[in-house]
Amino acid sequence: MVNVGLKTFNVKKEEIKRKWFLINAEGKILGRLSTEIAKILRGKNKPIFTPHVDCGDYVIVINVDKIKVTGDKMNKKKYYRHSGYIGNLKVKNLEEMMKKSPELVLRSSVKGMIPHNILGRKVIKKLKIYAGENHPHGAQNPEKIEI
Repeated sequence: MVNVGLKTFNVKKEEIKRKWFLINAEGKILGRLSTEIAKILRGKNKPIFTPHVDCGDYVIVINVDKIKVTGDKMNKKKYYRHSGYIGNLKVKNLEEMMKKSPELVLRSSVKGMIPHNILGRKVIKKLKIYAGENHPHGAQNPEKIEI
């Protein structure tokens, strides 16, 4: 078969136009919200998506403290951290994490859905999370989207 002029498209850094999106997380389910945020951060919702280039947009998430989860995840889902010393494995469930810092819950959920490399570290910096209604990014004129 002969290739009839189909060429692979690679976007350049100069061609990327980034937008700002505002998402209200009130009443949204954690996992479903995280997947949509990860798609926008990576740029998978754009026709110019290139896997090895950061072509995604900025995302502002408000009202993270009012997020929902299904089932009995509030008690059964565990978050682990280790200090590096022997026997210092700390465990908290989702309910405790939501009381202490709901921003961390959403950030870790989204972080697990993006690449675990240099590109992923660049992409996660474009995620801005706030527990309340207010955010300091009004000058960027974020576009509200409903998920």
